[in-house]
Amino acid sequence: MKNKLWILIGFILLKFILQYILISPEYELQRDEYLYLDQAHYLAWGYLSVPPVSSWISSIIYFLGNSVFWVKFFPALFGSLTIVVVWKTIEELKGNLFALTLGATGVLFSALLRLNTLYQPNSLDVLCWAAVYFFLIKYLNTQRSKWLYTLAMVFAIGFLNKYNIVFLLIGLIPAILMTNQRKLLLKKEVYLAMLLALGIILPNLVWQYTNNFPVIHHMEELSETQLVNVDRMEFLQSQILFFIGALPVIISGLWALLFYRPFQKYQSFFWAFFFTLLVFMYFRAKDYYAIGLYPIYIAFGAVFLADFLKAGWKQYLNPVVIAIPIVLFIPMYQIAFPNKSPEWIVNHSDTYKEYGLLRWEDGTDHSIPQDYADMLGWKELARKVDAIYISLPNPSQTLVLCDNYGQAGAINYYTRKHIKAVSFNADYVNWFDLEPQYVNLIRIKNYKEKDDELIETSPYFDKAVVADSITNPYAREFRTLIFAFTGAQVDVNERIKDEIREAKNDR
Repeated sequence: MKNKLWILIGFILLKFILQYILISPEYELQRDEYLYLDQAHYLAWGYLSVPPVSSWISSIIYFLGNSVFWVKFFPALFGSLTIVVVWKTIEELKGNLFALTLGATGVLFSALLRLNTLYQPNSLDVLCWAAVYFFLIKYLNTQRSKWLYTLAMVFAIGFLNKYNIVFLLIGLIPAILMTNQRKLLLKKEVYLAMLLALGIILPNLVWQYTNNFPVIHHMEELSETQLVNVDRMEFLQSQILFFIGALPVIISGLWALLFYRPFQKYQSFFWAFFFTLLVFMYFRAKDYYAIGLYPIYIAFGAVFLADFLKAGWKQYLNPVVIAIPIVLFIPMYQIAFPNKSPEWIVNHSDTYKEYGLLRWEDGTDHSIPQDYADMLGWKELARKVDAIYISLPNPSQTLVLCDNYGQAGAINYYTRKHIKAVSFNADYVNWFDLEPQYVNLIRIKNYKEKDDELIETSPYFDKAVVADSITNPYAREFRTLIFAFTGAQVDVNERIKDEIREAKNDR
């Protein structure tokens, strides 16, 4: 027992160490991270794109000092807990020490290392998927209703973190109906558990209703601008690459769910796997949406392989099976993480292009991966906005208005002048402070809109200049312009109110 515990602790420590060393210091936080961090200042039961859990975690991060260390701590924590859940699942399936080690290795050396580098709802989403499956297994083994209620609570937390977990149910329910487990749906405890989950998520549903269901608008916008570029074959290719080292384990787990007698009661998990993938493919979901599906199948496969390889000459294959995820991780380490400089990536672009890593959401290839480009230029932007802000007359009456949420969030995170930048994009449209009477405007705009911005906005101010721009050539915000408009000749606040109404009406 002590050996098992120390091995598990070793995996957890290694997980944390890797998560902190897989990001080169020259990269900053990623665009989305700034938005989630800013939610801490505007606590609510929902936001335009996500439920409220991220704002709660962000509040904790700010309480702890708001350093990059704490920003990266929580996704690393959720990744570590995912390993723990897989470990406990293997124990529940009566797996031995080899099975435990194999399962933990397969989860550790996978796409989760990349996912857990970013402070986004995705890391907790994967953990909740694994935990829901785990508590379902606990219930199937014990028939004790407490596990159903625990499952319901975990599902509710997952829902309040990211709506993506609904796909788990969409894939699981028809799978249950196809097997002998359909009798579950005749038990009142199932519906009581559903009511418990509904009670927990109800505040968010009420918030969605009172705000005209912004999640629907967000999904429509996502579908039109990003998901339309999702190639279903590339989606499947990514699924293979996500857990390439554990692929034999996952396949073994799926086979065992059909033919391995000790897993007979879990047969619904076999069908759930394929139903869930099909649903994701139907909706052209982003490839990483499905990552939460895999950890539980690593657990099934690890237990089966441990039993299959335990006797005779096959036992000599144990080290090989353990080594596969580690060996295959080595080449992935070279390309799948922001641990190389942008210059290095450009000089080795063929490898990145081969794996589709240079393909952005717009469907075209760029010089470096999109996520990496979204981790550059933010400090420069904030520093330059700060300098312009304090150089203006009456800086406290200056509105900093950005084109997108990444710009606004980054300025708010790095500013040393207590700036509260806003945007008509994402949740920032709800976060304008219109108490000060603004007489100046700092406007962050795409360089392609330079002439239009000067023509449209200059007439309303005494003076208009292009004060600065982003110079990092690898940043997604490269050449983004910083305009300074001073001496308002109109009521800026009233015009902002009109634009806020217009932006909200468009939703």
